[in-house]
Amino acid sequence: MLKPYLRTGCIEAGCDEAGRGCLAGSVYAGAVILPPDYHNARLNDSKQLSAKQRYALREEIERDAVAWAIGVVSPDEIDHINILNASILAMHRALDALSVRPEHIIVDGNRFRAYGDIPWQTVVKGDGKYLSIAAASILAKTYRDDYMMRLHEEFPQYGWDHNAGYPTREHREGLLRHGITPYHRRSYNLLGDGQLELFSDTDFAD
Repeated sequence: MLKPYLRTGCIEAGCDEAGRGCLAGSVYAGAVILPPDYHNARLNDSKQLSAKQRYALREEIERDAVAWAIGVVSPDEIDHINILNASILAMHRALDALSVRPEHIIVDGNRFRAYGDIPWQTVVKGDGKYLSIAAASILAKTYRDDYMMRLHEEFPQYGWDHNAGYPTREHREGLLRHGITPYHRRSYNLLGDGQLELFSDTDFAD
């Protein structure tokens, strides 16, 4: 059973991101503030859930949360500031969008940067320990999946409807056949073999 919060007696927001390891697409982050003593036995790390379970839980989270929000950082921004900074920026943007200001922040993983003067704590594998982080992971994952489905309609050659932009064999074969799109992260080793120079600034997919 996941814990409702790390610090008692305050308004605590959980944060998590999705899409950090992808070759294409924006990175998404969720921020969620749950009611005091909230319980939901089905909430868990989004990676441990089926897509159907995640989308069902998204409805429950949005209904039950005191506040929730999504933050997004584009591929161009990722290339300019690197994925670690982009992931933190996405979480900051999600926190910016909350309708309620938190008094404490808990973040999945081990890297974060101060958000104003609000105290914060990183938690390794926090999405499997705290409900608010698990909720944030589900929102980030499902909203990013929706976004990648929209991109797939524009560029169906890469299998984004099921690989969500991650470096699968199908995705990389699509890169070899069709080149890059405006949504690919050019600072990444797209082919996994150091051949970034294969792609020029004008080498976009059809």
